[in-house]
Amino acid sequence: MKSKMNLKDIKQFVKLEFSGWNKFEIAGFISILVIILFNTLSLHDNPISIIYAICGTLYTIIAGKGKISCYFFGLISSLLYSYLSLKNSLYGNLCLNLLYYLPMQILGIFQWKKHLKKTTNEIYKTKLETKELIRLSIISILACVGAIFILKNIQDSNPIIDGITTMLSIIGMYLTVKRCIEQWIVWTIVNGLSIIMWLNIALQGGKTYSTIVIWFVYFVLGIYFYQRWNKELSV
Repeated sequence: MKSKMNLKDIKQFVKLEFSGWNKFEIAGFISILVIILFNTLSLHDNPISIIYAICGTLYTIIAGKGKISCYFFGLISSLLYSYLSLKNSLYGNLCLNLLYYLPMQILGIFQWKKHLKKTTNEIYKTKLETKELIRLSIISILACVGAIFILKNIQDSNPIIDGITTMLSIIGMYLTVKRCIEQWIVWTIVNGLSIIMWLNIALQGGKTYSTIVIWFVYFVLGIYFYQRWNKELSV
């Protein structure tokens, strides 16, 4: 009897986690799968880059919908992105994913679990106070300058963009765990710079086309979910 109840609970959890996708989100995800498939067949894309693109898309959409299962896909994408960063000498992003994203996503599971709506399994969204926003902005600027200096000295392939995206990603993940709407502003900046960084790698011969596509998707989704969260918080 107990195993049947557990199976029922699992089915209910999965149903709630993947419910509520609108036509735009479904169409967007299907479009990404088609593009990734095209890359696989015609451009002989890196298989790791392909799997990362799929998991990364799922993570971003599900996180934007405030569902805790996003962290499952986030953990997988962080491991895969670590491999891609190491292969392309992006040491800032490598350290970011292995030493920060992985433990923060595990923390995020426990933090989000405390703030779920019982009816939908979605998190309660929050907004930073003005003082904390100013403090984080100052910290972000100083951290970016420091990261760029360090990465230049260890022969990073793109120290400026890698340094900025690394430090802003740390701030973005912190805001994600805190359920703050400001995360989407930070992620949009990171995503835009990451498009430039990986495009440069592709132009130099790196087969990371799906990675470029996924960063563009992240960029669009960052704007989209900022508007959705802002609308919800304004009610």
